Amino acid sequence: MDSRFKKFKILGAAALLSAALGGHAVAATCGNNASGFNTWVGQFKQEAARAGISQKTLDRAFKNVRYATKTISADRNQKSFKLSFDQFMRKRGASTIISKGKRLKAQNAGLFAALEKKYGVPPGPLIAIWGMETGFGSFMGNQHTVSAVATLAYDCRRSAFFTEQLYALMQLIQKGWLSPDFKGAAHGEIGQTQFLPANVARFGVNGDGSGGVNLASKADALASTANFLRGHGWRRGGGYQPGEVNFRAIQGWNAAGVYQKAIAKIGAEIDG
Repeated sequence: MDSRFKKFKILGAAALLSAALGGHAVAATCGNNASGFNTWVGQFKQEAARAGISQKTLDRAFKNVRYATKTISADRNQKSFKLSFDQFMRKRGASTIISKGKRLKAQNAGLFAALEKKYGVPPGPLIAIWGMETGFGSFMGNQHTVSAVATLAYDCRRSAFFTEQLYALMQLIQKGWLSPDFKGAAHGEIGQTQFLPANVARFGVNGDGSGGVNLASKADALASTANFLRGHGWRRGGGYQPGEVNFRAIQGWNAAGVYQKAIAKIGAEIDG
C-alpha cells in the first residue's frame, strides 16, 4: 500500500452516504439474487460520484466486477460458527495453531515485545488471530475484493454494513492503497489478519518502520491488529478470558461467540 496511508483520514461512510443521498437522490435498491446486481452497481456509482469518489476511480474499481456467487454461498453457509466449542477447536486446527504459534512467538520475540510495549497487547491473542484467520499468512484469500464487497452491499441481508465497507474500499482505491483487482477473502477481508476495508482505514498502522501500511506484511498486520484491540478497549495488563476486562476487545474482532472463546483459549495456551 501507498506510504501516504498513515497520513490520510478517510471520510466516514456515513458522511459519504449522506452526501450521496442529498437532495432528491434515491439509494440503490438491494436484492437477493444476481438479477438486479448490474442495475444496483450503476445506481451505486452515481451515488458515490455525488459523494466525492472520482469517476476514474469508479470506472477502474468496477471494470471487472461481477456478482460474487462464492461470497453469497460463504455468507449463507457459516456452519462452523454453530458448532460446539470443542468441535470448533478441532475443526479449526487449534492444536496446530497453538504449537506453531509458540514457535512463531519465539522466532519473532522482538516484534511481539515491541507490540506489547506500544499497544499493551501480549503475543497470545495476536498470534491466535493470525493463525485462525489465515494460517499465519499462508492463505489470505483468492476472491476479487471489490466484487465480494459490492455483492454483499447489494445483498439485502447486511446491505447497510457492507455499503459502508464499499465506500471505504473506494477511498482506499482512490488513494492508491489497493489495486482495483486486489484479491482477499470471501467477505472482502484483507491481509494476514483479515481486516475489512473500513477497519483498514481506522486501525491500519506500520509495524516494520517502512513508512507505509501493507496488511500482507506480517509486521503491519500484527501491529494493526494490536491497534484494533487497543481501539476496542484493551487494557494493558488485564486478562482476556471470558468475563475478564479484555475479552470485550476480542468480541470486537468477531461477532461469533465460539470464535471469541477460541481466540481467548488459543492465546492463553500460547502465552503460557
